[in-house]
Amino acid sequence: QVQLVESGGGLVQPGGSLRLSCAASGSIFSIYAMGWYRQAPGKKRELVAAITSDGSTNHADSVKGRFTISRDAAKDMVYLQMNSLKPEDTAVYYCNARMKTLRWVPTDDYWGQGTQVTVSS
Repeated sequence: QVQLVESGGGLVQPGGSLRLSCAASGSIFSIYAMGWYRQAPGKKRELVAAITSDGSTNHADSVKGRFTISRDAAKDMVYLQMNSLKPEDTAVYYCNARMKTLRWVPTDDYWGQGTQVTVSS
């Protein structure tokens, strides 16, 4: 069993900041990448940012310069620092981890339950 637990969401005014955290726990053999996705009402889930095991990062164009993903590999945690938030950033944010739970099983994607981020005055 693997669990991804997000925290840090909430209500913030435009221009404000939030920091999301995600902790992975359970039967983990190796994590290859972790990331954040978001889904706004009526829209498809989209990638916000991702970070690989070697520290390479990828940020969506819509958040470049405002959001920063980071990872604490020793703690199996990933963070998303969100600055200069805009109303269009409002969504449920999901943590994702691409990992193996055992050496001999295929790599698979695991998801957290999501945390709501609302940007509004």
